[in-house]
Amino acid sequence: MRSSNPVFSRRGFSRDNGAYAGFDAQHQQAGANPYATNPYATDPATGMPQAPARVNAMTMDDVVSRTAMTLGTVILTATLAWIALPVDPANIGKSYGIAIGAALVAMVLGLVQAFKRKASPAIILGYAAFEGVFLGVISAATSTYLGAGVVIQAVLGTMCVFAAVLFAYKMRWIRVTRRFYGFVLAAAMGFMLLMVTNLLFSVFAGGDGLGFRSGGLGILFGIIGVILGAAFLALDFKQVEDGITYGAPREEAWLAAFGLTMTLVWIYLELLRLFQLLSGDD
Repeated sequence: MRSSNPVFSRRGFSRDNGAYAGFDAQHQQAGANPYATNPYATDPATGMPQAPARVNAMTMDDVVSRTAMTLGTVILTATLAWIALPVDPANIGKSYGIAIGAALVAMVLGLVQAFKRKASPAIILGYAAFEGVFLGVISAATSTYLGAGVVIQAVLGTMCVFAAVLFAYKMRWIRVTRRFYGFVLAAAMGFMLLMVTNLLFSVFAGGDGLGFRSGGLGILFGIIGVILGAAFLALDFKQVEDGITYGAPREEAWLAAFGLTMTLVWIYLELLRLFQLLSGDD
């Protein structure tokens, strides 16, 4: 099962035909355990370690701590951007220019990390910092024009989605299967294609493009975006669980944090846009 997260997909956290693909070519044969050459890997048949756990194997504590650092960086830089870069209604273009610039840098850093063979904490934290600046400026603009309540709703909504998906996943109400992955992948590709098309029409034709991000259609697609984000979370949880079970190296915890951060940012932005529309601002 290959993750929706391009980082995990490249790193080899995938499951195809019941077999787990490894980190290199020799582990990508059907039926191969990605950590079969690791004497400390968990035995899939018994669920017990084949040998005493090695000190550099990824644990849940590693994932939690790295995720806290990455999300903490996002929150810190978002707060600083909100305070240090106040939105000037008379020169809103400058604020949006800063936000777009920060988003582009974050995107480049994210792509660099996605195509690296090893996790780079500096790149991941740099991505988080610039993503935070982008979110801080966008959130400040939303607060200025619609009130802080919309931002608070989006934050609380993101937390609730995360908690609900985690609970449902732990209770096994959500089962990540090949069919589940295929459906999410197809839905995500269709969603992104429509959003890009809408953006292009908006840039070249003006107005709201095809109307997919405004009015009733905007609300509908906002809800779909949140649902897709929730599905991405389930896929990320599965990859983290598999990585811990099969003895992934500790450095993979940074990639888990990176993937979870990207998903939570997606959910927050979709909720922020959704609440904007519900507040009557297109």
